[in-house]
Amino acid sequence: MDLLNTLVDKGLRRELPTREEALAVLATSDDDVLDVVAAAGKVRRHWFGRRVKLNYLVNLKSGLCPEDCSYCSQRLGSSTGILKYTWLKPEQASQAAAAGLAGGAKRVCLVASGRGPTDRDVDRVAGTIKAIKEQNEGVEVCACLGLLSDGQAERLREAGADAYNHNLNTSESTYGDITTTHTYADRVDTVNKAHAAGLSACSGLIAGMGESDEDLVDVVFSLRALDPDSVPVNFLIPVEGTPLAAEWNLTPQRCLRILAMVRFVCPDIEVRIAGGREVHLRSMQPVALHLANSIFLGDYLTTEGQAGKADLEMIADAGFEVEGADQVTLPEHRVHAGGGCGSHAEAGCGSHEGGGCGSHAEAGCGSHEGGGCGSHEDAGCGSHAGGGVCGTAAAAPAANEPRTDLVAVRRRGAGTDLAPNA
Repeated sequence: MDLLNTLVDKGLRRELPTREEALAVLATSDDDVLDVVAAAGKVRRHWFGRRVKLNYLVNLKSGLCPEDCSYCSQRLGSSTGILKYTWLKPEQASQAAAAGLAGGAKRVCLVASGRGPTDRDVDRVAGTIKAIKEQNEGVEVCACLGLLSDGQAERLREAGADAYNHNLNTSESTYGDITTTHTYADRVDTVNKAHAAGLSACSGLIAGMGESDEDLVDVVFSLRALDPDSVPVNFLIPVEGTPLAAEWNLTPQRCLRILAMVRFVCPDIEVRIAGGREVHLRSMQPVALHLANSIFLGDYLTTEGQAGKADLEMIADAGFEVEGADQVTLPEHRVHAGGGCGSHAEAGCGSHEGGGCGSHAEAGCGSHEGGGCGSHEDAGCGSHAGGGVCGTAAAAPAANEPRTDLVAVRRRGAGTDLAPNA
């Protein structure tokens, strides 16, 4: 169709689509979704080839957040039953990071719940960054600690941080409906502080919170204006015990259209599928790799993700390759434009669940090695992408049926004595 041809041409020239064109992508029918994917895939391959960057989350401090973000299982007064613990020691965080790096990740995202770090917190994280970098040569580190005060971004940069994540999450006009304890402007200010300090800026969104197409386009255009090196796209996981627990609004086709729209608006920026891909894309996850060039490996902040081994198999089976530590993610013109650590293939955190930094990190269940019954007491059958009762054939779920069976609280990895999923 003429719309898609126009958007491909603009994407190859790094030209911004019009708002009307972006809205038209979201309005395409399910019958046209593969045409939309094919068109956006041309733009993705032009700038990023068939490489997929792997990122790994380490939740430094879980729960106990004073903020009231409606999407977050770590929010004030949460009754979600997530793991709650205070700051990991540097050696604990470094050990957790090593699991993800061994699985193929090249970026470690250090996340802590809360409104924002104190100066003492920055010192803690600085020690953790040092420990990780001393033990893992060439690793990239992104910090995600919430709202930054003056001078803190510079201190993180001096400590060795490569990037900083802080998501806008939704449009400015609807932000107050999602969070009341801080403002949209606060988030923009933190992204700008990261930029100014020479950190690579990572900022994204959460889809599926009841927003309109106009809201989605607004936030993506706002992100493009901030010019981050990476944009994580989260799909809301309606976790029981949060105010948005009943918001099951997404289909795999809807998710693909959203990712395509983001790719057209941000053609040469790293687009990462973050929290929620397992729950909402489900068996369509490999198709989404034609749109995004980055994913998280293994588990998220407070929920379980697809088994790390399954992630690697999915990438290979779809005809893509894991990006190596010696490869540069961003196109040359962005690297030379001075995007903080842009020469190191930006990712950052930003998986939707997280407290102060507004990352989503909710995913589905899954066992350590790709399924199997009873791998965790709260994971149901434990095989993430099919669900069902252990030992029986699962009935196919109805279209658009809420998939609460794909959501399991993380009980392994950081903050526990069990091995992580990586």
